[in-house]
Amino acid sequence: MFTLFLAPSAERQLKALAKPLQKLIIKRLHALRTTPRPHGVKTLDGREQLYRIADGDHRIVYAIRDKDLLVLVLKSGARKAISRP
Repeated sequence: MFTLFLAPSAERQLKALAKPLQKLIIKRLHALRTTPRPHGVKTLDGREQLYRIADGDHRIVYAIRDKDLLVLVLKSGARKAISRP
């Protein structure tokens, strides 16, 4: 099982969302602990180490460090709120 770490900026963005949406995204984040590369995951163009999953209008962008068994969430939030890292 992977360790999940939220960057401080991603944690702030998550806390700013409405409670029902927070719960939905938290559920997706916890699912990444067992399956960090779920069906439908995309790699960001030109950045093979960054992954993106979509959940409705929201995107979760994250990196996986297999050696450390770590999933690091870089950004989460509405599609227009996420800029490329």
